[in-house]
Amino acid sequence: MKKQSFKIFNILISILFASYLSAQDTGLSMGFPSEVGLDSAYIHQKVDSIMAYGIQEHAFPGAQVLVAKNNTIIFHKAYGYHTYDNQTKVALDDIYDLASVTKITGPLPALMKLVDEGKLHLDVPFSTYWEPWRKRKHKKNITLREILAHQAGLVPYIVFLDKVIKKNGAIKKRFVKSNSRKGYTNQAYEHLFVKDRFNRKMYRMINRSKVSDDKKYKYSGLTFLIFPKLIETLTGQSYTSYLTSNFYAPLGATTMGFNPKTKNYSHAIVPTEMDTLFRHELTKNWVHDENASLLGGVSGNAGLFASATDLAKIMQMYQNYGSYNGKRYISEATMKEFNRVQYPDNDNRRGLGFDKPLLNNAELSLKDAYPAPEVSAESFGHSGFTGTFIWADPVEQLVYIFLSNRVNPTRENQNLYKLNIRSAVQEVFYKGKLPVQ
Repeated sequence: MKKQSFKIFNILISILFASYLSAQDTGLSMGFPSEVGLDSAYIHQKVDSIMAYGIQEHAFPGAQVLVAKNNTIIFHKAYGYHTYDNQTKVALDDIYDLASVTKITGPLPALMKLVDEGKLHLDVPFSTYWEPWRKRKHKKNITLREILAHQAGLVPYIVFLDKVIKKNGAIKKRFVKSNSRKGYTNQAYEHLFVKDRFNRKMYRMINRSKVSDDKKYKYSGLTFLIFPKLIETLTGQSYTSYLTSNFYAPLGATTMGFNPKTKNYSHAIVPTEMDTLFRHELTKNWVHDENASLLGGVSGNAGLFASATDLAKIMQMYQNYGSYNGKRYISEATMKEFNRVQYPDNDNRRGLGFDKPLLNNAELSLKDAYPAPEVSAESFGHSGFTGTFIWADPVEQLVYIFLSNRVNPTRENQNLYKLNIRSAVQEVFYKGKLPVQ
């Protein structure tokens, strides 16, 4: 009788645990802060105040904040305008240029899936998959793990625009035409069509770029420019269609994609910088990042656009360690490995592709922390040059999305960083807990 009772008890525990996991793996629903133990009045007052201050101090002309806790979107508000002329108000369904947030929402999920499938391995030389590196003395033994953790000693950035623009500012017509024609189909902007084979020039320059002998943390986006080609080679499918069919479409992330100008979205696309070098007007509907634009807007370093709600879906999937709404996208083991700090002994906080909190983040004040000091060590995310920021905290079950166009009208505007707006807003959702009854 005792054995039978124990068996029944174990079955009940298994059912309850399965129900718990199922509850953690639901799609996002809508709710209120109070439903998840947060003080609604405190949160709205604090966030509104910080955002108003950010706009007043010209950290950004407008922005929006979305927070999901326990699979429930409990806060989503828009602030300000698209530009400082106060003509178009920010709307909740606006689409933003994600800049480097692309890195963890574009190539990274594909790379994780390929690791799951055994088509990529983290600790073999990357030259196993990218053949040009096999003949490069300083690159042939670099691993994918080192690359994704920014521990490979690669050059941080190459300004490929320098190869396209003459010293007098004119565009070199052998690389860029004003109309689409044979061999010039990669559209960078209205009336700017880049030579289709210019990507080969970019790859050659990346392949020949220097590597530091000192293996320490140095952020580099170079390989993210070649990851799309690698993904196409390994999958036999175009980079964009692979991402859409395996991730964005099943997640219901309908606004997530490249070159939104070509998609006929009903949502507004928030403009970025007043470009004085390449496009010579307000950059809108096309990617801001020049390197991504020279690849026709489709890249792994930048180029992805999305709404806040769709970003929340992919971040919730990550926070659930690879599953969302009953569907598994990435194995839990792979997701946890990519989220792990790889080289803490080298003062490197990074996971694989994912950014992580500073190693001593919990000990720091808000002014010095990155991101908010209250986030857990298991949390992760990424920031973007245009003023975007996404973060997930599996311990607190909290997804945080901050979207702005701080580069409007110019990238020289650093106030978003100086005022630490994004971390200050994030902190509110950790401090705004209701007293336990």
